[in-house]
Amino acid sequence: MDWDWDSAAASVPLLLDGLLTTVELTLLGSVLAYALGIVFALLRRARVPVLSPVVAGVVEFIRSTPLLIQVFALYYLIEPAIGLKLSGFVTGVIALGVHYACYTADVYRAGIEAVPAGQWEAAVALNLPRRRVWTGVVLPQAIPRVLPALGNYTISMFKEVPLLLAIGVLDVLNRAKEVGAETFRVIEPYTLAGVLFLLVSLPASILVRKVERRVGQL
Repeated sequence: MDWDWDSAAASVPLLLDGLLTTVELTLLGSVLAYALGIVFALLRRARVPVLSPVVAGVVEFIRSTPLLIQVFALYYLIEPAIGLKLSGFVTGVIALGVHYACYTADVYRAGIEAVPAGQWEAAVALNLPRRRVWTGVVLPQAIPRVLPALGNYTISMFKEVPLLLAIGVLDVLNRAKEVGAETFRVIEPYTLAGVLFLLVSLPASILVRKVERRVGQL
């Protein structure tokens, strides 16, 4: 099948609209994953009775099941059970954020454990309050170390957003599918969707590598 420039041009507005949705889901999901991930990491490290084992169990369960199953469960099972109907977009943000939080939790844990023991000992010697130890000593050293890993998870999340078609979210790839079904031409929309993914993912990957090199110099 020959390339049709008119068909390609006609598909661009819909694809850009889908790309915007994809980027929004990725950014919001990443914010949730980063925030919830550090909470999971701290709770597991604190070994709070009952709460820490429950968090550990939830993390392992989510890590052991496919994201698509979690999306279905959140949208079709959990929402009716609690009587709250969320949009596909909001459900997607929650599903992506919680799923990746279970991975970023381990990243944060590794960053915390990489803080030199002398830093902990110095904080104790100065008789700093526990909260001050974490906010002023440990986390400022741990978080920069994990930024490249967090960035890689964001890129991975960006490429998994198309799974949300299962709950009616039209990202860039599913917009391409929609255009193909309407025009009976699939080469142009799918090719352009791939180009748009590349235009976002490649600069993001380069940025992550630069951050990784910078962190390595610290």
